[in-house]
Amino acid sequence: MKKQLLKIIDQALREDVYRDDITTNSLIPARSKSRANVIVKQNAVICGVDIMKQVFQRVDSTIIFRRIIRDGTLVRKGTLLAAVRGSSRSLLKAERVALNFISHLSGIATETNRYVKAVRPLKTQILDTRKTTPGLRLLEKYAVKCGGGVNHRFDLSEMVMIKDNHREVCRPQISIAESIRLIRRRTKKKIEVEVDTLKQFDEALAAKPDIILLDNMSTAQMKTAVARVKKQKSKVLLEASGGITLRNIRKTAQTGVHRISIGALTHTHQNIDVSLEFVK
Repeated sequence: MKKQLLKIIDQALREDVYRDDITTNSLIPARSKSRANVIVKQNAVICGVDIMKQVFQRVDSTIIFRRIIRDGTLVRKGTLLAAVRGSSRSLLKAERVALNFISHLSGIATETNRYVKAVRPLKTQILDTRKTTPGLRLLEKYAVKCGGGVNHRFDLSEMVMIKDNHREVCRPQISIAESIRLIRRRTKKKIEVEVDTLKQFDEALAAKPDIILLDNMSTAQMKTAVARVKKQKSKVLLEASGGITLRNIRKTAQTGVHRISIGALTHTHQNIDVSLEFVK
């Protein structure tokens, strides 16, 4: 993971052309030293403190970074997250990239935590999706875990997910049951299949996949699906997705589904306001 993390950080730093920071290089003496504090400006679940450390030390290995708050911690506005000291130039050059990471990831962790809290004390798992920022999936899924969520598949190779488009593109077109049976003969990996009607659900349930995704179903339909799984004493997991928000997630969880996947965790959250404040 560290190797992948450093690649992401290096790309972000190259994008900022930090070595050629014309403002800092023109105004700040090369030998100037400074201290600064990393402070959060709003209540949040923090994610990215150690990533900040990597950013600062990637710019300048002599920077001293002291972590005060661990990732996954719920903090209040004004909390001191970390303290840094070293070359003034280096601190200024690393500042924006470091803050971008922690602001973005803390936003995801905080949003995830809202959903997790909304379904307590029910045991329903809150999952992310592959609707992530290109190049940042590793970090964004880590942020979901910091917020108390669970990671869905990381990539297309990790498990099977049969969606309607797969069956539409097949020539000749195949049924849900046929698609499950075909894949069962080719892989031992878990199989998830997407359905959007109870008729499709019954067909999928009979074919015994590992997970059935209930796509944009009403709570009444979800309850029916849950009841049918219980009646058959099936071990299949039921996952709800589509149109689920903080307003309706509790009702969704109360249907008895095992898990709820939410794309908004990684694509609709608000960044958390975090600042680097220099100490005189």
